[in-house]
Amino acid sequence: MRAIRVASAALLGLTALTFTAPSAFAGDGDDHNITPFGFSVQPSTIAAGGRLSLLLKRDGGCNGTVRISSGVFDTVTIPSGRSSAMATIDRDARQGAVHEVTFVCDGVSGHTNIAIGTGTGPGTGTGIGRSDDLSPVQVPVQQGVRAGVGGSVGGFDVKEIGLGAALVGGSVGVAWYMSRRRGASDDA
Repeated sequence: MRAIRVASAALLGLTALTFTAPSAFAGDGDDHNITPFGFSVQPSTIAAGGRLSLLLKRDGGCNGTVRISSGVFDTVTIPSGRSSAMATIDRDARQGAVHEVTFVCDGVSGHTNIAIGTGTGPGTGTGIGRSDDLSPVQVPVQQGVRAGVGGSVGGFDVKEIGLGAALVGGSVGVAWYMSRRRGASDDA
């Protein structure tokens, strides 16, 4: 009988501890962009037939050739030692559509999106992504997550710590009380 009480108290305490543990998450649900290298596309909205700048920041995490693919342009490679390339958007790309662009280096991949805007090529629509502009636009490059501290930096929330301690303490107290109460009724 005593073993059942101890097991019940242990299970209750473990359950309370599980519910007080913080849940881990990677931000907005977009965990496909954690890469050892930074990448971006410019512009993020482009006309069909326009030219897209594909930018890469290696940061020591990507030493080989980078392969970049999407459903609206032919696969492009950036050789080792280079940090940018250009791609031409298909002329039949549907206005308003959003397409994923995938960067792959050393077996690691990251994704970003581009939107197809108004216009059909050079000098039309918004002028975004004109094909007569062959120089890439210099912009800040998207970088991967700096991991390793596990959320331990950034301050403590005293209310959350107090609530967690109260829940754990309360569950242990209730388990102890229930085991003592049952022990007294079994002895009688």
